[in-house]
Amino acid sequence: MSTSSRYPFTAIVGQDDLRLALLLNAVSPAVGGVLVRGEKGTAKSTAVRALAALLPPVRTVEGCRFSCDPAAPDPGCPDGPHPADGPGGERAARMVELPVGASEDRLVGALDIERALAEGVKAFEPGLLADAHRGILYVDEVNLLHDHLIDLLLDAAAMGASYVEREGVSVRHAARFLLVGTMNPEEGELRPQLLDRFGLTVEVAASREPDQRVEVVRRRLAFEDDPAAFAGRWSGEEAGLRERVAAARALLPRVRLGDGALRRIAAVCAAFEVDGMRGDLVMARTATALAAWAGRTEVAVEDVRQAALLALPHRRRRNPFDAPGLDEEKLDEVLRDAAADDPEDEPPTPPEGQAPEEPGGGDDDGPGPDGGGGGRPDPGGGAGDGSGGLPPQRTEDSGAPAPEDAPEALTGAEPGESGGGTPRPASAEQQAVAAGEPFRTKVLSVPGLGAGAAGRRSRARTEHGRTTGATRPEGALTKLHLTATVRAAAPHQRARGRSGRGLVVRRDDLRQATREGREGNLVLFVVDASGSMAARRRMGAVKGAVLSLLLDAYQRRDKVGLVTFRGREAEVALPPTSSVDAAAARLQALPTGGRTPLAAGLLKAHDVLRVERLRDATRRPLLVVVTDGRATGGPEPVALAGRAARLHAAEATASVVVDCETGPVRLGLAGELARELRGSAVTLDELRAEALTGLVKDVTDHHRARRAA
Repeated sequence: MSTSSRYPFTAIVGQDDLRLALLLNAVSPAVGGVLVRGEKGTAKSTAVRALAALLPPVRTVEGCRFSCDPAAPDPGCPDGPHPADGPGGERAARMVELPVGASEDRLVGALDIERALAEGVKAFEPGLLADAHRGILYVDEVNLLHDHLIDLLLDAAAMGASYVEREGVSVRHAARFLLVGTMNPEEGELRPQLLDRFGLTVEVAASREPDQRVEVVRRRLAFEDDPAAFAGRWSGEEAGLRERVAAARALLPRVRLGDGALRRIAAVCAAFEVDGMRGDLVMARTATALAAWAGRTEVAVEDVRQAALLALPHRRRRNPFDAPGLDEEKLDEVLRDAAADDPEDEPPTPPEGQAPEEPGGGDDDGPGPDGGGGGRPDPGGGAGDGSGGLPPQRTEDSGAPAPEDAPEALTGAEPGESGGGTPRPASAEQQAVAAGEPFRTKVLSVPGLGAGAAGRRSRARTEHGRTTGATRPEGALTKLHLTATVRAAAPHQRARGRSGRGLVVRRDDLRQATREGREGNLVLFVVDASGSMAARRRMGAVKGAVLSLLLDAYQRRDKVGLVTFRGREAEVALPPTSSVDAAAARLQALPTGGRTPLAAGLLKAHDVLRVERLRDATRRPLLVVVTDGRATGGPEPVALAGRAARLHAAEATASVVVDCETGPVRLGLAGELARELRGSAVTLDELRAEALTGLVKDVTDHHRARRAA
């Protein structure tokens, strides 16, 4: 992407935390990257792509595919060895994007196993990790990336090197980059151990201030009309900010992190019960970068505070139902207590040739000499106001500072997924039922052998897992089955003129390993939400079970959905999702009341599963219907419900019906519904929080028996 076609970083309106986190990583890549969480259309990708233009150029060894530094070439470079101080060139820092659907070979590189076996040659094609070395690696929608790719990515980011091994053939190359990931929490969360590997995290949201929204639209339209002219108008601010990044990088080695600052960092991490020591290290590096960014050689209290706000919110979550964030009042209290315990609290030391900071200073009276985009580091720092020393932004028409952004907190309760409606507020007749406490669920599974997305639940053919057999490769060989390959080549050695100890291997001999691992599934609940005390009791139990299943799905990479029916219609209360934050909010607000349109609920569930099969035909569903089998409203409601159930049976959807019928006289309608679904039925007495997931598990045995028959 050319500079003129890239949206300028300094033209981004608001989003101070996002811009500051990215700039701190540009100043000190050791901070460890940044994870940007937020709703759609909040300049997440725009800001990341614009950052590359602010990084200094990179000197590389001529002809090296791995961007080795001529002054300190990598001794283990696959294109090496390179002579010290050899010929080199200069290029701009790269911004490499990792697509969500990328393969493992595209990420780490491809090793030609055929040539390695037949010719003894390490033929290695570099991947995206090599391209991103000494630049930026950007992962949009990182929460949708497969777990094994995220593991490879974060391992390389932590070690500064990438290792590719295929059946004993190994290649290693340097891979140091600034890692930036963006995600929309409505589409699913990252696992806690993966969250912890990102140095900083920021939450972004669109401004609710009309003037600021107007400015965003004005600038974007101007950029789309003439990108080159728009970039030219911001070239001064861009150059100034680029100089400031370079100056902060040069100052960084001279910044002193005193014992007082270290004690404050340790006190904050201990007070917020941060697991491990990575949080302390990231806070220390971030506070040092903040001091360098502000032009100071001593880490101040405001640097520690700002570092905590950026480095700790995603590390204090104890379970997926905890919203990320930090209690700022508690943070200030901890910092005050740590300062009282510190025997010596010296003022920060200014750089050489700079006047000492005046007491009470730190506010910037206006933009820098370039008019609001950058210039030299601000001696006052400005970190205490939460902006991290970012200069005021100008508007396109007047040059006045843009209004401050005050984004609202993300609640996770707004509708974000397709197919879901906003839960209606509960009235006196339709009060929402409180959910039971979440609990640890039993392991659920769908019968048979699937081929869905990698997960941790049901058996499936996957790229990773235990080897179960071998087959001829249909395309490029990715997972060699060495034993099968040797067996295929062995009978032909004399005919091929083999001499010596080597084995003559040809392409027809190669065998691809078939592997069995685990996949993620879709568990869809269809719940009768009609208004009776019995229904209210079962709704509380079902909500508790679904929340527990969501917690389990979060760990096992599943999807869970909820369809409810009451009154005259059915609705998707919880679209298929892995986002436990949005799911918890919607379940808590789910009301009850009205008649029982059973057929509408089953048809709605059929529509949900039909759409999900179109989106991902390999993800296998499991249907759980919670009802007494009664159907009211409209002509022939029971017959309609039977026809709707037969639609699911025709598609061989695994199902179970939880019979909610009570009283001395029972009609057995739920059992009839289960027969129409070709599933199993259980009674309301079994609808306990501890038993519900067991019922889901038991359905697998029922379907095994049904298929055997």
